[in-house]
Amino acid sequence: MNFTVRALCYSDAMNRFARIGLVWLCLAGAASAQTQMQPQTQTRPPLGEQAKKAIGSWEFSNADRDKVCTVTLKGDNAPGGYEIEFDKSCAGLFPLVNDIVAWKFPDNDLLYLLDASGKALVEFSEVEDGIFEAPTPGVGVLFLQNAAAAAPAAKPPEQVAGTWALMRSNGKILCTLNLAMSPAQDGMAIAVMPGCDAAIARANLGVWKIDRDELMLVPERGTPWRFEEVDGKTWRRLTDGADPLTMVRQ
Repeated sequence: MNFTVRALCYSDAMNRFARIGLVWLCLAGAASAQTQMQPQTQTRPPLGEQAKKAIGSWEFSNADRDKVCTVTLKGDNAPGGYEIEFDKSCAGLFPLVNDIVAWKFPDNDLLYLLDASGKALVEFSEVEDGIFEAPTPGVGVLFLQNAAAAAPAAKPPEQVAGTWALMRSNGKILCTLNLAMSPAQDGMAIAVMPGCDAAIARANLGVWKIDRDELMLVPERGTPWRFEEVDGKTWRRLTDGADPLTMVRQ
């Protein structure tokens, strides 16, 4: 075989090696790209004792408890944590729950509600046994309460608005108030009817509102008058006195 033929054979062999090498490079690049496209596995903390106790249904609410629904924390795996389920009304009350897909509660840490990427959208800290709160930007303070800790839901203001008589236990009407639905400062307006007892008139009650499960009448000066509901037609003032004021619907 002369020199020219040997050179051609050598060149052809080198080309074959180059082609094989190029194929391997392409395969390696494709494998690397596929690996990069795969979602990153989120770290899932083990279910510690605190987390196990949290499994179950909770009341999910805002601070005023005029928005209340139910969330269930489960022990099944979900991206970055464990499965979570909100009842159907939650999305309308709290739109951010549409993005929540999991929860996690590392021991001695916050209770997190997570989106699909593992980002914490809500961070709850335990403030009392069975009660968690989470100041949340753009939403306000959110609460989780178990069934034992949850108080009755706040009564809608429209169910309280109307004409009420303030009286003592002897049944004597001291003042008649109209609780309106029109806004006034940080609540709704009170109209004091003529003939009000002088001691009550001096308080100049101008605003009322519902604070969790209590009715508040706010005077011009001093602390609000707080009332607890006795039944649908009667509220009793929270006071240390032996004969507290009652409000009776007229």
